[in-house]
Amino acid sequence: MTKVNQFRSFIRKPHNIILVVLAVLLVFLTLFPLLSLVRDTVIVHPSEVMTVRGSKIGELTPFHWKKVFLDGETSLNIFYRPFWNTIVVSLWSCVVAILVGGSVAWLITRSDIQWKSFISVVFIFPYIMPSWTLAMAWRNFFRNRLIGGAQGLFSAITGIETADWFAYGIFPIIIVQGLHYAPFAYILIGGILRNMDANLEEAAVILKAGRLKILTRITLPIVMPAVLSTFLLVFSSCMSAFAVPAFLGMPVRFQVLTTQLYRTLNGLNPGYGYIMALVMIVMGTGILLFQQWFVGKRRSFTTVTGKSSNIALVRLKGMRLPVSIFLVLVVGLVAILPLITFAVESFIMAPGDYSLKNLTLQFWVGEGREDIGGGEPGILLNRYIYLGLWNSLRLSVVVSFISGTVGALAGYAIVRRRGSKLSSLVNNLAFFPYLMPSMAFGAIYLSMFAKQNLFIPSLYGSFALLVLVGSVKYLPFASRSGMNAMLQLSGEIEEAGLIVGIPWWKRMTKIIFPIQKTSFLSGYLLPFISCMRELSLFVLLIVPSTRILTTMLFQYNEKGWSQYANAINLLIVVIVLLFNTIINKLTGASIDKGIGG
Repeated sequence: MTKVNQFRSFIRKPHNIILVVLAVLLVFLTLFPLLSLVRDTVIVHPSEVMTVRGSKIGELTPFHWKKVFLDGETSLNIFYRPFWNTIVVSLWSCVVAILVGGSVAWLITRSDIQWKSFISVVFIFPYIMPSWTLAMAWRNFFRNRLIGGAQGLFSAITGIETADWFAYGIFPIIIVQGLHYAPFAYILIGGILRNMDANLEEAAVILKAGRLKILTRITLPIVMPAVLSTFLLVFSSCMSAFAVPAFLGMPVRFQVLTTQLYRTLNGLNPGYGYIMALVMIVMGTGILLFQQWFVGKRRSFTTVTGKSSNIALVRLKGMRLPVSIFLVLVVGLVAILPLITFAVESFIMAPGDYSLKNLTLQFWVGEGREDIGGGEPGILLNRYIYLGLWNSLRLSVVVSFISGTVGALAGYAIVRRRGSKLSSLVNNLAFFPYLMPSMAFGAIYLSMFAKQNLFIPSLYGSFALLVLVGSVKYLPFASRSGMNAMLQLSGEIEEAGLIVGIPWWKRMTKIIFPIQKTSFLSGYLLPFISCMRELSLFVLLIVPSTRILTTMLFQYNEKGWSQYANAINLLIVVIVLLFNTIINKLTGASIDKGIGG
């Protein structure tokens, strides 16, 4: 009878019901697809019947594993070379991001540099904008005639033809990804520098220590946890990046794991791609485990002591104005120049000719012409663009509503049952999608739902599949926002409502949500804006009827219709920045204050 009473007591608490339901759903939507992915690495797929001779569709085979890892030159080209390229690009991108972002963070928080507010706001722009923005800007500016087919803005202005290695391949990919994630390093490292106890540095100054010694012996060791977190998160993000390597690497056949994954899953050997997706997931999980091990190993990262916080700013003296001007120019080049290049490229008829007579509105409001872009009209008159915009908006709205609501409920239930095994399980499962690279995550759902599975019919090509993938992938954003909101809220507030007999749903809608509205709204708004600019997650799942703006941009670029691609890119960036600004003004939430990329 005691167990019956315990069960009744358990199910009477709404947070327990929420945890049980979420545990079942998340096991099915995260762990089960992972098992499906593993299975697809060892079976024969329909497109592979001719390759795996003497086999039938669905048969078990070690063929893919042997080809990917143990087949000499074939394995080198399929896996090992792209894998090594991925490691090298990710490592050097981290170095660029930390050096640039950390330097700006130090100048803003520790020096008397001018125009701090402007620099701080504009420096965040590359992180708010889609990741391929800088990649397209780089290509517009530095392409050459040999590979790009037409000169870029740099060659048109200076008359200097850029080298192939500078315009395409590993070098620009590292620079572009490093600059894209530099604001992320700025946010993390700057937060530590802003809050650290100034007494440590003041004591060193009193002891006549030089500024360089203070920086290397005191400041850097204190910010090392933030540097390590930045390194691991940027490395993980760069490892899963698809758009930048696709825009800057494919013209010279520079392959990384994500571009190779895209090529194999859209080719005749999807089994190879599923193995690569599995490798990327293992790497992402390993990075998180290493970070947790490091934090657990060092128990104290104390930088805020409650003592003196009056920071003595480093006086740049005669270098103040030159450094300030240089930094303004750098953030302007990184954040504003790309938008200018998109506009310029979208108004020229023949690529490479930047004379006034070559300007045209054809790619914005022109009627379709057979000799331009396959007869497609300008993007403002193109019904396919409006279909893509409509799909992007409704996908973002539905995904943000589902992930935001589920995340808020998950945060509520996890905090209310904090410390229990069930709460920990749901918390880990809700965070698990964040560990998976976006393209690998899309590959998992393609593997599971491309055909009928258990009681679920095939979802391939449906809008529902995009909603499902997006909702699960962005759940970590929403669940973290929900947890943060509930951790700040005393349980006594809800208990008071419970004592006077207010139903649970009314306590949530009339008491809890209104009090923590801003935090909960972040759980809706972050998925919305992230979904609007997403490419890697959806690129494997899109069919003509479900195309969205980001995948249309990628397809136009693949066809060589760069003017359309630049116009669409400008449209996407303006929409994302507009929504981010409106959201920030109305609620205080902003994409740069949460998880993004």
